[in-house]
Amino acid sequence: MLKTVLIALLPLLVLFGYGTNKMITGSGEKPRSADTGTLEKMIVSNGSASLDLDMNRISKSGRGAKAPQMNSLRFDLEHNSYFTVIVFNNELRGPLPSSMPIIPQASATLPGTLNKSYSQLVVENTFPGSPYEYVIRDAKSGYVFFNVEGHEYDYDANQHLLSIRGGRVLLANEYAKELGRPADTGTIVGEINISATMRAIEVAQVVNGEVANEVLPADPLNGTTPGPDVIVGDLNGLAQFGAASGTQVGLAVGTDSCNAGTVDLHWFALPDNDHPVIPQNMYRMSGGATNDERFEQIGQSQMKHGFTALTQNLCGFGCNGVGGANLGSGCSDPYSASLNSGPSLGSRAWVNPFTGFFPRGDAATPPNNHTGHTHTGPSHRILTEINDLSTALNPGAKYFAEAQYITKHEYDWCQTNPTQCNMYNNVSYRQYSVTGTASPFSFTPVSTTQRSKRAITAWTGATLVEFKPAPGVDGVGVVGYKVTNPSPGVWHYEYAVYNENLDRAVQSFSIPVGGGVTLTNVGFKSPPQHPGWSADGTFGNAGYSSTPWPSTQAGGSITWATETFAQNQNANAIRWGTLYNFRFDSNRPPANANATIGFFKTGSPIQVAVQGPSAPAVSVTISGRVVNQNGTGVRNAIVTLVDAGPSPRRSVMTNPFGYYSFENVLTGSSYTVSVLSKLYTFNSQNISPTGDLTNVDFTALP
Repeated sequence: MLKTVLIALLPLLVLFGYGTNKMITGSGEKPRSADTGTLEKMIVSNGSASLDLDMNRISKSGRGAKAPQMNSLRFDLEHNSYFTVIVFNNELRGPLPSSMPIIPQASATLPGTLNKSYSQLVVENTFPGSPYEYVIRDAKSGYVFFNVEGHEYDYDANQHLLSIRGGRVLLANEYAKELGRPADTGTIVGEINISATMRAIEVAQVVNGEVANEVLPADPLNGTTPGPDVIVGDLNGLAQFGAASGTQVGLAVGTDSCNAGTVDLHWFALPDNDHPVIPQNMYRMSGGATNDERFEQIGQSQMKHGFTALTQNLCGFGCNGVGGANLGSGCSDPYSASLNSGPSLGSRAWVNPFTGFFPRGDAATPPNNHTGHTHTGPSHRILTEINDLSTALNPGAKYFAEAQYITKHEYDWCQTNPTQCNMYNNVSYRQYSVTGTASPFSFTPVSTTQRSKRAITAWTGATLVEFKPAPGVDGVGVVGYKVTNPSPGVWHYEYAVYNENLDRAVQSFSIPVGGGVTLTNVGFKSPPQHPGWSADGTFGNAGYSSTPWPSTQAGGSITWATETFAQNQNANAIRWGTLYNFRFDSNRPPANANATIGFFKTGSPIQVAVQGPSAPAVSVTISGRVVNQNGTGVRNAIVTLVDAGPSPRRSVMTNPFGYYSFENVLTGSSYTVSVLSKLYTFNSQNISPTGDLTNVDFTALP
């Protein structure tokens, strides 16, 4: 805690230039009355960073390059990253060894492994005694690209704003060697600037150099207001439970629930229905040359019902000591993988994931009744096909476990406190490696838990787009997409539709396909559904269908769809907490397009911006008239058509009445049309034809 920080670390921070007369008493120094005040340990709430790199100096041919070629890269700081600083009486005393992930705001093409690491860079404050105070490295591999020196600090206590300005970015030895220029290690290649809003995670009152009292404020996650805010603080212990049954196994993962809000969260055990339920999912990233072409859900569990909250501080928010029927502010309640594996898990079918409502345990249809139901190894657990886990069948694949909390208390609070709706940050994931080619399988964590992040965010190189069809009435979903070019003339289109907490579910998915576009290798994937059992909440207790969605190509689009709600209430819709995949190959490169999402229970279809196959270019005619200020045609004026591509410019001359025409102009490009005359001047026009244009007219300027 801060007392340890106070004694062990603050004497080191004199290096930051505040002077020993302002430092808190260190070891061996007599306490002074001036060493009294408020000591805060703070982390990043949010912020941004800029990294300006001279591309000439980081290219393999960059040695001796003269003119700088600057590329300004912009990043967001990861919310609530544990980059830590110490502030005493509103004065910055300096950072502690820690790091902050930086998230690119746009794509970039960079040399060597920096390009692959671009989406997973961190800025790290090193331990005292290291050659450089800051380094920029790959968060997963630890590979150091740059060292940083010469930066300046500024801290605005009123806004809790930390600025790190003017850091000189130096080429690190490891990266210099990769570029074939080891002698250029230490060369200045750019500048970094960081602006971060900080928040306190520990606050201590210091009297004469001694900690008099200490508090651990609850965490207002992502800067939200302090409504009930249960999150998955950690995932752990992923394992297979029970024997295989046929082609399937059952998995479970442990979850640490944490209350990141300032209000005690209801945790009333069954038969009460005001407590969280905990579903779990399994995903795989695989395919393509780099095993990241697609991101698929391969398993889903039924729900664990929360009971009897403990008062641990596993998330480091600071627990207020409230437990039992409530999870206190800042407190944590762990559920091991064995607890989450059952056996008495409840069906997801009973739950409205947005309102958190499900039947009480003493209702005529209790939410976890198992009467007359025989359990096998996979029953109710993360139901997964053996072939989806086998390392022999999936070489190089990456696996991710995900858990989610759904709770009625958050919805109820949101209704009475509409500015304090914290219902969209309840999903976290963690990467695991898999060992085994057949049951039983074992799992090992590869990285730390990614709090309040959907597993789909781990999909390398994908673009993710949220959709909320009815804000305030229903939940949120995500469309992820990625387009690759596996061979000349072939483009692979991969889409994933994830339903986080939409009760209405998704029934269809459509991508526009114009004439002349060829589609091959059309595919679909969904996770297996659990079989029905007595009083499981599905229609007729039959369980949900696992029938793959058929695809049809007609009317200028390709559409995948399951049965409608009217046709089959148990159809294989994309229900909450699940992700389905759609894919095809095409002979056309990508262009911006709108996917159409149709809903299962209620609501009109909506469109989401994605990329789809571009329509082939066709020949059209561009024509018009050139006139003077009186409207009389200008003869023998030269009209020129130029596009932005490699095509040559084309020119024609107006006829005696001022008319001109260009034949065989290809669509799919933007053109500039200009007029040259000895007697008059004209403004140019920019056009992007999709069909014949007959009125591209020009009038002489005064």
